[in-house]
Amino acid sequence: MIRRFGEAVLSGQKYRHRPGAYVVLPRNGKLLLTFEGKGQNEFQLPGGGIDPGESPLRALYREVKEETGWTIAAPRLIATYRRFCYMPDYDKWAEKVCSVYLARPIRQIADPLESEHWPVWVPVEEAAEIIASEGDRAVVAALL
Repeated sequence: MIRRFGEAVLSGQKYRHRPGAYVVLPRNGKLLLTFEGKGQNEFQLPGGGIDPGESPLRALYREVKEETGWTIAAPRLIATYRRFCYMPDYDKWAEKVCSVYLARPIRQIADPLESEHWPVWVPVEEAAEIIASEGDRAVVAALL
């Protein structure tokens, strides 16, 4: 059984299945997070939705580059959880199935491709408290 985080499921609400891939990127006692300023103003693990026909790893590499400009290596799956939520950017209700990986950050090769995302290095203990997603916070806390 996959652990569930977040809002309670709303009776009668239809949810679309939305798989996603996210990554924990540690280096020297810090984690590489992305800060999203587009109305969200929150810290997140880099990652996002897996597009139709896209593999989870391809999505992971793409999302990390889009949100941070970094390349990564050796991702391995460390956790999976789900949450039910409203996604305002897409105006839809989703059952998000989140696969979280652990990988090595290699280097920043460009600025983020998404204009409202900024890469930020945060001490691991602080990251476990400030990441917006309850599920992602739990994964990071478990690594401590």
